[in-house]
Amino acid sequence: MAKVLSINVSPGGIPKLPVGSCALTVNGFEGDGRDHDKHRTPDRAVSLIDQEILDQLTAEGYEVPWGAVGENLTVKQLDVQSLEPNDRLVFSGGAVIELFEGRRPCFVLDPLGVNLKKDIVGRCGYLARVLTEGVITTGETIEVQKADT
Repeated sequence: MAKVLSINVSPGGIPKLPVGSCALTVNGFEGDGRDHDKHRTPDRAVSLIDQEILDQLTAEGYEVPWGAVGENLTVKQLDVQSLEPNDRLVFSGGAVIELFEGRRPCFVLDPLGVNLKKDIVGRCGYLARVLTEGVITTGETIEVQKADT
C-alpha cells in the first residue's frame, strides 16, 4: 500500500526539511514557503515524489535525501508518474489532494548536480491542490481515486 515516508517544509527554497506531521491547508503545508510567484497558487499547493525515483537518482550519483528536490511529500509504492491530472489521493488521516500537473525541473536543482535538471525529466513528481484540509503524519497510507472512475 502507498505510504507517506516524509513530510518536508521550508520557509522557501530547497532543501525542504522533514517534519513528523504538519497541517495542510488549501495554500499548502503550514510553514512551507515558495520563493517564486508561479508556485504560489492553490493548484501547486503540494509537491510529491516517489522514494523509488529518489533511489534511482541516488544510484545515478545524486545526493537526494528527503526534501532535497523540493518535494513536500516523499511517498513509497504510489508510482506518482503513472497517475494523471485530477486523480485524487486520500490520506488515512482524512486529507485529500487532487493532482494538478506533472512537476517540471527548474534551476533550483542546479546545486544538486549539473545534469540533474535533464536527468529528472519525466520523473520529477507531481503538483497538487488540496481538496480536504487536515493534518498529515508520516506513516499514513494513501488511497488513489482515479479521475475516470
